[in-house]
Amino acid sequence: MILPKRLESAINKLYNAFHNNELNPECCYKCAVGNILDNKDSWKHLTDSHGSIKLNYLGRVHQNLGRKFNGYSPIELLQMEAVFLRACGYSIPFGKFGNKPKNVLTKHVLFLGLCAIVEFLCQIDDVKNVMDYSEIFDYKQHEPDRLTYHSQELIIQ
Repeated sequence: MILPKRLESAINKLYNAFHNNELNPECCYKCAVGNILDNKDSWKHLTDSHGSIKLNYLGRVHQNLGRKFNGYSPIELLQMEAVFLRACGYSIPFGKFGNKPKNVLTKHVLFLGLCAIVEFLCQIDDVKNVMDYSEIFDYKQHEPDRLTYHSQELIIQ
């Protein structure tokens, strides 16, 4: 499968950040968007609250001018961060009084966030989710009580 350049680059950066323990939802350099933007925090000036999908004045200016940051518009960046934070168990916009997971940096929590953001990135590029495992196992989800494997049916009773 050939992926758009921005999608492939973003997935590679997130993959490397996850495996190098450089993914941290609470750090604007190491969160999902921070990693996609080469560990820069300039994106945080596009909104007034971490995790918000509301552009502030500066964000609206960049959006209206058609500016892109590593291929992504300001609103796409904010949406990405919101998806990542929600999947990691945070309430958004993120703040010191909001909900957050008890153990923020566990691989399980970060993997949930990674899966969600990769799915979102695929959606905005109109690409099938690259982390969808159902085709690997030839699994069809449309029949809840019947699993189909290579033309042989296994009926679950």
